[in-house]
Amino acid sequence: MIAVDTNLLVRLATNDVPAEREAVASLLERHEALVPKTVLLETEWVLRSRYGYALSEVAEFLAYLSELPSVTLEDGEAVRWALGAAGRGIDFADALHLASAGGLALVTLDRKLHRRAARIKGARVQLLKVRGS
Repeated sequence: MIAVDTNLLVRLATNDVPAEREAVASLLERHEALVPKTVLLETEWVLRSRYGYALSEVAEFLAYLSELPSVTLEDGEAVRWALGAAGRGIDFADALHLASAGGLALVTLDRKLHRRAARIKGARVQLLKVRGS
């Protein structure tokens, strides 16, 4: 088994360099591959910020990726939960943090995250109270 880096997934998703996309596809046909959560997090960020992908397009790509027989997503259940939560208004990175917290409350100063997470089953977010604010 091998682990893959963000740039491979970006080439696969965007096909902006066809020869590199073909090389990545060929690699995934020949090897079982692990995709670390950190790589998924960076891939989502690159596709949205650099390539202008909508979250729904990123989710579609990650679903495609997870269905490839040779690909294993690290903590796939948490990743799927995070994608679902992100589809409901939470930033994907925050959703992945929540999913990776192992059922513990994620303590934050982010009021927006606290408010949005309250609407999502299984999301435990605690707002840190600061004196004077």
